[in-house]
Amino acid sequence: MVIQSQASVPTHFNGNRYFNPFPTFKVRGNLDILKWMIWDRITGKRPSSNLAAPEFEEGVNNPDWLKQNRTQFSVTWIGHSTLLVQMDGINILTDPIFSERCSPFSFIGPKRIMPPGLPFDSLPPIDLVLISHDHYDHLDKKTIKALGNKPFYLVPMGVGQILRSWGITRYAEMDWQDRIVFNKVEIICTPAQHFSGRTPFNQNGTLWASWLLKGPSVTFYFGGDTGYFPGFADIARQYGTIDFAALPIGAYAPRWFMKSVHMNPNDALKAFNDLQAKIFIPIHWGTFRLSDEPMEEPPELLRQKAEALGIADRIWLLKHGETKTQP
Repeated sequence: MVIQSQASVPTHFNGNRYFNPFPTFKVRGNLDILKWMIWDRITGKRPSSNLAAPEFEEGVNNPDWLKQNRTQFSVTWIGHSTLLVQMDGINILTDPIFSERCSPFSFIGPKRIMPPGLPFDSLPPIDLVLISHDHYDHLDKKTIKALGNKPFYLVPMGVGQILRSWGITRYAEMDWQDRIVFNKVEIICTPAQHFSGRTPFNQNGTLWASWLLKGPSVTFYFGGDTGYFPGFADIARQYGTIDFAALPIGAYAPRWFMKSVHMNPNDALKAFNDLQAKIFIPIHWGTFRLSDEPMEEPPELLRQKAEALGIADRIWLLKHGETKTQP
């Protein structure tokens, strides 16, 4: 496989750190994090962390069918941003995390409120893994080591060093606009508006990205983790029709802190419209408590807004573990 690299000098890298070149981005630093996590709690602006976890209905899937399927497009929401996507003969995992916590530690950090909708041992053979960035809820060491070198990994620039430290050698690092062909599917590394870093001391040393997969029969977009930004419309203009767009809808409160890096349901619907995609698959909700909005709020707000817009039939709001196939 050969990567077709962008010809121009990146406008999102200063030689040392990656950055967001978009007018919609506002930098938030470690002091802002402390304000949100500590001061807002002290002053009563932040809700209690002892809220009861909601009980989401589990979806239905058929692991035997998933293991045999090589022809029909299907998507299974495993939880958070982890999808099993089957398209044009390949099995793809996005930002796989099957661990109990999204944390560098096994005993502290955000804990799952829902188990993986498809158990790890029930996965079909995985051909390709897409990683959007290096945050713990999107790049999980335990899961990656369990997958090992059987799949091929596509990761943004700089993330390969992390994979190598875990023994992964079958990967390619890609910059925004880079392209690669995998089993007749053209995969393009597309922009996102986010940030990176696995500690407070190595922020933005690696790139963040979304991914566009153009297969012979279907085109699938994985938004990863992103705020709303002009890049969605640019992707539509540059790459044409998108059949399915997986977009994040959760971890958006408080807005003063989260707006630049996490979309709320209204933002996600604007992004869906900008992308001119046919079907919207909501991700990044209902699995880990990462922010201040009630965990059941994102899908409900999305459902209400989609019904008001008359596009509810174009939203595949999957239950944890639910499989949906192309009609």
